[in-house]
Amino acid sequence: MSFKIIVDSCCDLSPELLKSGIFHSVPLTIYVGEAEFRDDDTLVPQTLVDAMAMCQDASHTACPSPADYLDAFEAVDGDIYVVTLSALLSGSHNSAWQAAQMFVEEHPERNIRVFNSCSASAGETLIALKISELASSGLPFAQVVSQVEKYITEMNTLFVLETLDMLRKAGRLTRVQSLVTGALRVKLVMGSTPEGEIKKHTQALSMKQALNKLVDVIAADEKHKGKVLCIAHCLCRERAEYLRMLILKSCQVADVIITETRGISSFYANNGGVVVAY
Repeated sequence: MSFKIIVDSCCDLSPELLKSGIFHSVPLTIYVGEAEFRDDDTLVPQTLVDAMAMCQDASHTACPSPADYLDAFEAVDGDIYVVTLSALLSGSHNSAWQAAQMFVEEHPERNIRVFNSCSASAGETLIALKISELASSGLPFAQVVSQVEKYITEMNTLFVLETLDMLRKAGRLTRVQSLVTGALRVKLVMGSTPEGEIKKHTQALSMKQALNKLVDVIAADEKHKGKVLCIAHCLCRERAEYLRMLILKSCQVADVIITETRGISSFYANNGGVVVAY
């Protein structure tokens, strides 16, 4: 049975994977002042980050519409698997879910599943790759869905950013977190809750200290053992490589892959941000 994996554009797959024919990305849209950036293969993260640095006006993002997802579903012949941003962070999941209901009404014989990643960025990337691995092995649709749902519940996502300005402006931080980071210029090691909200793990006075503490959080979590870990970075390959070295030295992971953030992840992570999922 053929299949297709539909993701929203916060899923930081490499350009090579996006051109493989297995994946299709439905873009979100980013508004920086008067400028509009569609998060597709034409967007250059450096250009976006530069525009954000120059802009004093409010910036925001917009999720795909149900029609955007439905168009993507209609172009698929086989089974459809959909991976979206955490439902608690974006309307992308709700749009995909609505589109899936409409699709099933017209095609009741078709298999389609919308997964709430309860994550973003590198987390979505790992879920998409897990679906590809399982579906390519020939497993029936129901078994792929069951194993992926279990994988999501066991996954963890962490991140350290140079600046939390975009998360603060988007209302993703508590008032206390915003005050602390603004007053002390500390680096927070943040992560996702099982439900897909953002929480603080610990803090540090420098990026190097924060990366080491991030690795400590991973090492203390038994769930990391034997897993593939993904690092998504925003314009800081050297930092991502350094983090990979720390992880391989201190943790019992099966492998560490590195990918670059696309538009939406770059919007929130900003220059120098790293996101880790396992």
